[in-house]
Amino acid sequence: MRTRILGMGIAFAAAVLAPFSATQAHSEHQGHGRAMNCISRNHAQHHCAVSWSDAQLVRSLYGTHCIRDENWGVDEDGIWVHGCSGRFVEADVDDGGNGNVGNDGRAWQPPPTWNQRFAVGCESIDGHDRFCQVDLGGAGSASLQQQISNTPCIEGQTWGSNRAGIWVNQGCRGVFLIDRRWR
Repeated sequence: MRTRILGMGIAFAAAVLAPFSATQAHSEHQGHGRAMNCISRNHAQHHCAVSWSDAQLVRSLYGTHCIRDENWGVDEDGIWVHGCSGRFVEADVDDGGNGNVGNDGRAWQPPPTWNQRFAVGCESIDGHDRFCQVDLGGAGSASLQQQISNTPCIEGQTWGSNRAGIWVNQGCRGVFLIDRRWR
């Protein structure tokens, strides 16, 4: 009986853990590009082999803040992460600095309504790191509009932003004004 229960436990563990371990190097087609989770375990550097010439971060995973050229990047071996776990997609081919080239050969531009100003709430619950994803654009910015926590929200310490959104930690909760600008 013990052997049978042990065998069932091992089979269950294998079924549950197999998808988790596969996410580290899992690549799939998503839309027109491919996507991959690349995971740094215990803040160690890790490479995920891809044939892409460049990658783009879709979202940070497990509460880490992924910042290009600081804790992730792309080199000849693929995507590297160091203390960051993220979901990455193959980046579009660049036209040399004029924007992404579409199928018609012209640089892609967002619609005129893309540049706008709006508010987004982002909260660090129980002091945990949180990333609130919102595309600021290449020339966009974020500012604290209203602090809603007792914990101070100090830019660069308990909150910050990058092109992909806003991060908060240490209990900072606030409403942030997003000034989204393409260029």
